[in-house]
Amino acid sequence: MRVSIYAVGRLRSGPERALIDDYKNRFDKSGRVLGLGPLTIQEVEDKKKIGKPAEAKLLQQAIPNGTNICGLDERAKMISSVEFAGLLATLRDQGVANLGFVIGGADGLDEGLKKSFNQSISFGKMVWPHMLVRAMLCEQLYRAASILAGAPYHRE
Repeated sequence: MRVSIYAVGRLRSGPERALIDDYKNRFDKSGRVLGLGPLTIQEVEDKKKIGKPAEAKLLQQAIPNGTNICGLDERAKMISSVEFAGLLATLRDQGVANLGFVIGGADGLDEGLKKSFNQSISFGKMVWPHMLVRAMLCEQLYRAASILAGAPYHRE
């Protein structure tokens, strides 16, 4: 199952980029034997600064038809890392070919776009910088692959 992150905004070089690249590479290596990956990251940018509706349109254009879409939304259900790993395994085992995670911009996600999501998850009730959410998602993807592989990275 190919995994993609569709995110608003361009990530420049710096500590977030280094962290994302590290966890992306770890996920690609560990996920391959599990039928997960590779992980790709698609960025869109509302250069005219129109807002959430324009960002939603750019995201919809970037996401291929038939992609199972999981939105990251602070108002969605919070799940554990083990439950997240289970979600990935279930979707993979159901034959989902493409799984896409959507991360909105600084103002969040358009309500119309949210209606197209197959699932939504939350990293908590706190609001996180959307650039940091990418790093957190990449880490959780790697953690999920480690859980599914029975590797010692995740401890409970």
